[in-house]
Amino acid sequence: MLSWILALLLALIVWFVAAAYFWLIKRKRKETQLGLNALAGMHWREFSLIVRRAMHEQRGLQDVPDEAADSREPRSDFLMHDGPQRWLLSCKHGRAYRIGTAAVNELGAAARLAGARGGILITEGKVERDGRIAAEKQGVEVLDGPLLWPLLKPYLPGDMEARVEAGARGEAIRRISIAALGAVTLGLLVGLGSLTAGLEKEWAATAPAPGGAQPTAAATPAPPAPGAAEDRAADSAPSAMDANPDDATLDRYQQELSRKVATRPGVASGIWLTRQTLAINRTGEIDTIWPLICEEVVRYPALRTVRIQLNPRPGVDEPVRWRQCTTL
Repeated sequence: MLSWILALLLALIVWFVAAAYFWLIKRKRKETQLGLNALAGMHWREFSLIVRRAMHEQRGLQDVPDEAADSREPRSDFLMHDGPQRWLLSCKHGRAYRIGTAAVNELGAAARLAGARGGILITEGKVERDGRIAAEKQGVEVLDGPLLWPLLKPYLPGDMEARVEAGARGEAIRRISIAALGAVTLGLLVGLGSLTAGLEKEWAATAPAPGGAQPTAAATPAPPAPGAAEDRAADSAPSAMDANPDDATLDRYQQELSRKVATRPGVASGIWLTRQTLAINRTGEIDTIWPLICEEVVRYPALRTVRIQLNPRPGVDEPVRWRQCTTL
């Protein structure tokens, strides 16, 4: 029971950690990815409008009137001011942008020519490392991918924002469900593994090891001595045997039985594990050799009720069997 409780706790911990990761981290990353894709799919004029609106409401920037510019033509640069200071806003609309040193230096030079204090570079793409280093030198603020989405998210049309959030939320829930199945599977494997290990320990503590692993006086029984057939004939009368022999006589009976059983077809050896357990290493089928074994066992009244351990045949996947020729 304890192993199953521990397995359940492990499954819950794994699921909780995975759920927290997918909801708090992966969901936000997915939302940023889907949001940037939605921004990149907008028309240029719509994108520029929400960018300037965000700059106005969050930074307090206003458009600098430019009578020479035709408002109907698409523009990527906008000159804005916050009172005494001017800023040149440059939009690189699209996810494919990978901006380096050249584009940043160009924006810095254009800002100085326009009399601006600095530039603001906005893109759904990415500014490379060398571009960021150049931006620090040129006085250019970089607002790319992960920084741009939180800035523009409040200004998206309501249906677009809802679709982005629903997509990220659905992906997170799908991943959390998969993590739950994985956690349940892990808990079952751990629980079954602990249960199996406990059963193996219990079996090892109660069941004798196979005959091949037990220390014996000799790995291979000695061949039957000459005249074994005569000894068997002489022992054919059970009444001649002592049913309650002393220890020395019982040892002799066991040695004789072990030697005689080994002469039977299909039996490789007979080894006494304890006073009441005789291990048989066999090469034949159990149903074939069992009558032959019992024929020898019943000749000894003191040994008729011993337990016979029938070990698997070499190279054959069989369980160990226990039998008795007679019972009390």
